[in-house]
Amino acid sequence: MKERIRQLIDQLNIWAHEYYVLDNPSVSDSEYDRLYDELKALEQQTGVVEPDSPTRRVGGEPIKGFERHTHISRLYSLDKCVTYDELDAFFTRIKKVVQNPEYTVEYKFDGLTVCLTYDGGKFVRATTRGNGVEGEDVTAQCLTIKSFPLTIDYEGLVEVQGEAVMRLSVLEEYNKTAKEQLKNARNAVAGAIRNLDPKITAERNPEILFYNINYMSEGHLSSQEQYFDFLKKQGFKVYPFLRVCKSEDDVKAAIEEIQAERKNIDVLTDGAVIKLNATLPRDGIGYTDKFPRWAMAYKFEAEESLTVVQEVKWQVGRTGKLTPLAIVEPVELGGATVRRATLNNFGDLKRKDVKIGSKVLIRRSNEVIPEILRAVEHIEGSNEVEKPEVCPFCGSNVVESGANIFCPNKYCKPRVVAKIVHFACKDAMDIEGLSEKTAEQFYDVLKLRECSDLFYISADDLKRLEGFKDRKVGNILGSIKKSKDVSLDKFLLALGIDGVGKVAAKDLAKAFKSLDGLAAASREQLLELENVGEITADGIVSWFADEKNVEEISKFKALGVDPKITQNAVKSGIFTGQFVVLTGTLQSFKRSEAQKIIEEQGGECQSSVTGKTTLVIAGESAGSKLEKAKKLGIKIIDEADFKNMLN
Repeated sequence: MKERIRQLIDQLNIWAHEYYVLDNPSVSDSEYDRLYDELKALEQQTGVVEPDSPTRRVGGEPIKGFERHTHISRLYSLDKCVTYDELDAFFTRIKKVVQNPEYTVEYKFDGLTVCLTYDGGKFVRATTRGNGVEGEDVTAQCLTIKSFPLTIDYEGLVEVQGEAVMRLSVLEEYNKTAKEQLKNARNAVAGAIRNLDPKITAERNPEILFYNINYMSEGHLSSQEQYFDFLKKQGFKVYPFLRVCKSEDDVKAAIEEIQAERKNIDVLTDGAVIKLNATLPRDGIGYTDKFPRWAMAYKFEAEESLTVVQEVKWQVGRTGKLTPLAIVEPVELGGATVRRATLNNFGDLKRKDVKIGSKVLIRRSNEVIPEILRAVEHIEGSNEVEKPEVCPFCGSNVVESGANIFCPNKYCKPRVVAKIVHFACKDAMDIEGLSEKTAEQFYDVLKLRECSDLFYISADDLKRLEGFKDRKVGNILGSIKKSKDVSLDKFLLALGIDGVGKVAAKDLAKAFKSLDGLAAASREQLLELENVGEITADGIVSWFADEKNVEEISKFKALGVDPKITQNAVKSGIFTGQFVVLTGTLQSFKRSEAQKIIEEQGGECQSSVTGKTTLVIAGESAGSKLEKAKKLGIKIIDEADFKNMLN
């Protein structure tokens, strides 16, 4: 019976691959079902279910919640451009590092990014991209999808990346019988994968189109072409379009080919993805905090439509800035119903001549954010939008700064709510369960006005709030307590200092080691950092000069929240006291490996050449960093010198 089980699994997987991946079935559905039923009966009789059995793909019982999973290697999103001028700037950056670069062009599909892990040739788990470092475990949901294999020939540990999509024809068929209509394919597939009930995933019939290998423990593939071939050979479904381009004109021709055909394919797509074909130089080109520098998404022009402005409301953000929000007659754009559209500020509103009652041209910028482009027609009775003189929430007299209008009241409700939500977010203090609705209750019922007030909340306080039972109370109190153990960079981000995002926060933490160190920093010291400009430097100095902020920091310290970078014993070695920049491509080391060696030998790695830099290690095709080092007279060595130093 075990031999028969193996025969049935192998045959059914071949047929499934033909049907779901190759779109070329060789047997009827009834023949497949007959063998499937035989396999299921034998498995029940023997109690044996092999890892690659197709019966594993049946949707199981609903799960209680998604567990978090850390990716082996970070999953980056893509930087975007919308003009050929922006694309040319990308080409220029690449050519500074790589001579005669070759590119690949693929479709950019609009769905949900997923990452599948295999170990020893067997499927282990599926996760969403999440924040790139960790995502949600959606293994139970993805097991209902038949467009990927459960076993592969590769015996090492590997992560493959794909886009979960719902075909437009599948969406149309689903909506014919669905009690609740799904608006568009993007939301439909996100709701299918991130649904706690795998049976709902199966009902929506999503599939995954694979395009990248995120991590391989053994072996090395030298090009995007080889990634593509590996995925096809192992049985993953890939979209049959990959153009290898030897010139920039070839890239643009491939983009135009995609743009012409995208309305004729059965998958929602919003652009093209351009990548450096060779994988070896990619490490040398590097990454920002969010994007690889060697890839770019070219986004097609967004859809536009006409609608009428019914009302303009003013929103107040964390910084106190008032932003106009237009309420418009509902209009369909890209499969979504748009009822609201943004305007940057009052000056933007006047420049675009937007009035209440006017017909306006609206666009979903980059297919996501609704934006008013301009007024097209005014009718009799169209009314000017009045500039607010007082905050619509607290009544404070507003303050103008350039084209922007601000509420100066730091305790205005939407400002405090936004501040608390930002403080508690995943990238900052990571206080789970603290939603905007909860923050509003904290403001209204518990009278919270500062983020430090969160650490004084008791169980009795929370039980006064709507929807807070014992379990929820325990969870949020536990999460607040746990958040005290926070790294300095995350705490700096949580403080909400103007201009300090994730990248700047990491640089500041690394440079100044503690809150006190940063508070004592001068404007000139701040400007020495790569990711701190004049506006951000001024914002940091002003923030620490504010007595209320200094008082807030003192409260945090009294509560036991005083994050620092852990000072390990100072490592000494051949790079002790050196500030080192790596540039170009190293043949014998990955960039991350070389950085680790330098730091273990007492050195400190920098991302760019500054006046502080003492040594530059230049690999092949080194570009602007090498030129700057030469101009500044900084010592430069090549990879052979680097190896000799290590020996």
